[in-house]
Amino acid sequence: MSEPNRSSPPNAPMRRGRLVAATLGSLALAALIVLGAILPAEFNRDPLGLGRLSGLSRLWAPEDRVVGGEAAGVARVREYDAPFRTDVIEIPLGDFLAGADRSELEYKVRMRKDATLIYSWEVVGTDEPRDFHFDQHGHTTPKPGEAMTVATHRQAFGLKQHGALTAPFDGIQGWQFSNSSEKPVVVKLRLAGFYELVPPGQAGNEAGVIANVPADRARPR
Repeated sequence: MSEPNRSSPPNAPMRRGRLVAATLGSLALAALIVLGAILPAEFNRDPLGLGRLSGLSRLWAPEDRVVGGEAAGVARVREYDAPFRTDVIEIPLGDFLAGADRSELEYKVRMRKDATLIYSWEVVGTDEPRDFHFDQHGHTTPKPGEAMTVATHRQAFGLKQHGALTAPFDGIQGWQFSNSSEKPVVVKLRLAGFYELVPPGQAGNEAGVIANVPADRARPR
């Protein structure tokens, strides 16, 4: 007569020792997944070094910070009808004994409201900042009988200036340059942006300065 089958029934509960071992194994596997995969990929932390070895650490990226197209009502991106342009203007100025008509002048460009101008200028011929004064400003060009709108940007002594300007209105923007030194000087002005040159003789360029030519040809006598 054969012996009865002593194996456990199919639905018999797991022995306590095996249950404890399975639980500990699951916890260990979960900890390994968290430390070796989730932390490197999601939080850029790699305590075991497995993220670097497996390449999972390269999956991490900081959360995007979204910045709108405007800040405090000012547009960060603008488009213009006028094409981008650059110009170099060399403006010769006589010494203070040459008289105001030769030692100082106004030079401006025409700009539409909110257009951008990038500028850089320096004075060649003197090393004394107190000998040279500039008044950076702009104004509208109204018809007879209309009021003029004026914007003063900066007034100072100095031999150079670099920056950008956003036109507050339709009109002309630029500088009044004044040389009070005992030597003639040349203002080398570089412009870039969205603007139009003012033709010689018109408001903003009454001195008749010609752009993109050497200083000796820029201001016909």
